[in-house]
Amino acid sequence: MIAIVDYGLGNVQAIANIYKRLDLPCTLARQASDLAPASHIVLPGVGAFDWAMSRLEQSGMRAALDDAVLQQQKPVLGICVGMQMLARRSDEGTAAGLGWIDAEVKRLDAGPADNPRQLPHMGWNDVKPQSKEGLFAGFDDLPRFYFLHSYYFAPNDPADRLAESDYGTPFACAVRHGHIHGVQFHPEKSHAWGIQLLKNFATL
Repeated sequence: MIAIVDYGLGNVQAIANIYKRLDLPCTLARQASDLAPASHIVLPGVGAFDWAMSRLEQSGMRAALDDAVLQQQKPVLGICVGMQMLARRSDEGTAAGLGWIDAEVKRLDAGPADNPRQLPHMGWNDVKPQSKEGLFAGFDDLPRFYFLHSYYFAPNDPADRLAESDYGTPFACAVRHGHIHGVQFHPEKSHAWGIQLLKNFATL
């Protein structure tokens, strides 16, 4: 059973619809008890870092998530701001993150003043996996995913980098620390590539 954490932020129904089409059991977790039967957990997120952390704390699921991920070691996938929440902190705000991965979230470089890059980084971009296993199993060609963000996840351990993308400079767009995974892009908006990635996560 895949539990999609529904704390009021993220494209939870779009993710659920993909798993239903794949005939994989899933549920929307809106309270702590909904996480108990889950074998895998998806943590989506959109918007500002502090607001997302506040909404998660208010949901009453924070302690149950910490237990499920840190003690029971259930596989988890953070998506977009849900990925950023896996870090210790973010330049976007002052709230502490979940701290499940030793990382910080930093603002993308807008480039030189005379030729700035548009922020947020929005639209399709190539993703270069470090390995064709795990989340990226079965990708024969260079996958493309849909992005919408102004901040990026910077792991302190290079071994946690699972894939990179480039927006002026390279950045980690997917990470893995043991059973803890995160992707900066939106798989639920990324057509066949996103469907394959969500399917792969369910088999980890």
